[in-house]
Amino acid sequence: MSATPQQDFAGHAISLTLNGQLRQLNVQPWTTLLDLLREQLDLVGTKKGCDHGQCGACTVLRDGKRINACLTLAIMCDGAELITIEGLAQDGQLHPMQQAFIKHDAFQCGYCTLGQICSAVGLANEGRASSNDDIKELMSGNLCRCGAYSNIRAAVQEVIPLLDAAPDQGGRNQ
Repeated sequence: MSATPQQDFAGHAISLTLNGQLRQLNVQPWTTLLDLLREQLDLVGTKKGCDHGQCGACTVLRDGKRINACLTLAIMCDGAELITIEGLAQDGQLHPMQQAFIKHDAFQCGYCTLGQICSAVGLANEGRASSNDDIKELMSGNLCRCGAYSNIRAAVQEVIPLLDAAPDQGGRNQ
């Protein structure tokens, strides 16, 4: 039995936890997670850069792992826990990674910063970065056209040990 055009227009029901809140949504099968976040949910911190998964500006966390929202269909997130840049701060306190980016001046224009921060938190969750070279390699999917890479690496390198010690801060023990 094929779907009628009216059924297609209604979309598919999905349920996900977004920044700690359970959400019930209807999405079209072709809607990317990036478009859902920005256009339907008004969470514009997740940026649309290249729209091809090459720049990392759209990086968010799905079940603690970093993903490119522009390459992920929203229906693939049914049942998932998503955290965007808007969900990292808790009770009015910036996430330690956000604080470190400010402290180390790890941004210039700021366009890539939000995806960089989400990627860095995901990197901490992975538990594979133990050196500056590891951070450089594992963050290579997030581009900064302004060239703030050394400051970004300094911020990430400072925070990873803190997240290991405090599992409630979004680190790998979360």
